[in-house]
Amino acid sequence: MRFERLNNLTGWAIWALATLVFVLTVEPTASFWDCGEFIASAYKLEVGHPPGAPFFMLLARFLMVPMGPETAALAANGLSVLSSSFTVLFLFWSITHLAKRLTGEKELSQGNVLAVLGSGAVGALAYAFSDSFWFSAVEGEVYALSSLFTALVFWAILKWENEADREDSTKWIILIAYLMGLSIGVHLLNLLAIPAI
Repeated sequence: MRFERLNNLTGWAIWALATLVFVLTVEPTASFWDCGEFIASAYKLEVGHPPGAPFFMLLARFLMVPMGPETAALAANGLSVLSSSFTVLFLFWSITHLAKRLTGEKELSQGNVLAVLGSGAVGALAYAFSDSFWFSAVEGEVYALSSLFTALVFWAILKWENEADREDSTKWIILIAYLMGLSIGVHLLNLLAIPAI
């Protein structure tokens, strides 16, 4: 089986595992910190504490539409669950991209395929089940969605690197700029990706 196919299948399997664990451990209501403020602000589409998080509020409110006020907290927490599991997916693909480059081979041997996929799995799952990330993955806070944008931008940077010499490679730069613009509506953390670009 080709490496790209194995890489995609393994990434989606790790995403499914992370999603399952986060869904099983999600907070059913508001937890401590700013979660109650974010959930209430999203439900009423109000402005949270400065500088605000308008894109987070819109996405959380969108998930709350089919639910009533009694499940608004679960909907906002669900946004963090999905954001975190997709963060783990894009982190896996970023790690395998970098690990493949370290091998120096165009076509990986079977041993190197296992090493690259194994390093991606260990790195992504270690991050998924780290204390700080797991807490933000199961509560209605902006950090999970912000982590997703950071992981997406870094993955897009690596995709752009692969195609930088092609004429149509500017599509990746446009995507990176768009994602960074959206991420500012969640948290300013993603600005740290600018030096990596």
